[in-house]
Amino acid sequence: MKSMAQLLHEHPFFTGMDAEYLDFIAGCGENHIYNAGDYIARENAPADHFFLIRDGKVAVECYVPNYGSLCVQTLHSGDIFGWSWLFPPHLWTFDAHALDEVHAIRLDGKCLREKCETDPKFGFELMKRFAQIVTERLRATRIQLMDVYSHRRPPLEGGQ
Repeated sequence: MKSMAQLLHEHPFFTGMDAEYLDFIAGCGENHIYNAGDYIARENAPADHFFLIRDGKVAVECYVPNYGSLCVQTLHSGDIFGWSWLFPPHLWTFDAHALDEVHAIRLDGKCLREKCETDPKFGFELMKRFAQIVTERLRATRIQLMDVYSHRRPPLEGGQ
């Protein structure tokens, strides 16, 4: 059986991170399995964790008035979910639910915040990794929006 530090080391989010840091945060993590349909996060609920997806698919959704839930992204093995634990008021800004059986490492946000405060060098390393993920997700959202709004309306008959 692999240790939590070994499992963290295998996840792409932690590629290249010093082994001492992985040992440092291993105590914040636990393996967790979500069944298809289980909610991992609910919008406006306390954001106490972040998740390293080891296997399975997770739908990230937002509620749109007069429409319902809208899937904004589907995450897969090797992805992470959640950075709301980082920023006050520590509330989820999206819903997330398992599309199939999801195996994840659930990392305790309070534990990680305390470790970031205790070791600012570690905190900076972790923040750089989250900043990269946020940048990638914003870029993907921008491309989605450009695709949605790129479809021009056909010209009106008679040039009007």
